[in-house]
Amino acid sequence: MPIVFAAISPHPPIILPSVGSKEDREQVKKTIESLENLGRKLKESNPDSVIISAPHPDWGFNVPLFFLANDFQKETKTFLIGLESPEFYFEEGKKLYQELAEDKKYALIASGDLSHCLKEEGPYGFNPDGQKFDKELMDSLKKKNLENIFKLDEKYPEAGECGLRPLCFVLGILEASGTNWQAEILSYEGPFGVGYLVADLKS
Repeated sequence: MPIVFAAISPHPPIILPSVGSKEDREQVKKTIESLENLGRKLKESNPDSVIISAPHPDWGFNVPLFFLANDFQKETKTFLIGLESPEFYFEEGKKLYQELAEDKKYALIASGDLSHCLKEEGPYGFNPDGQKFDKELMDSLKKKNLENIFKLDEKYPEAGECGLRPLCFVLGILEASGTNWQAEILSYEGPFGVGYLVADLKS
């Protein structure tokens, strides 16, 4: 049951052509371009099933599906993520891997935004935890420092993020599969006060 694709996708509705204005989308141009590039990679990987973890329904699934698997005709599995610890979801991802069919290829998408507190005019106002959280998460991903990733919500409780637990769920699947994953940060932007990270986890 090989993992042929794994990525982190933000999910702000404003990046959808049907929602955001041309001016809005221009401000997140790098995010959109990175997602489109990942979408081509997912198509080339030709998975039998796409697994998406997200902190809430609607945009949590609709946005990454639009960019990454818009024309995917096979099976899509979605998992709603709650408020348990990041490490809990890492273990849940490991358990899920044991349930996957051995003769299928899987693509993994962690859907979530980083801090919502990057700017005063952002949705939650400004909090210094936000920038610290986002930077340390990206650094820890590049170093594959899972122990530090698990502790980030305790270190930065006011970061106001929604992507840590969906990410840990996907990391748990990768860990259980024995995949030698490596994170490549494709883009990171926060023009509206929310951190949008696009990363290839199987580069």
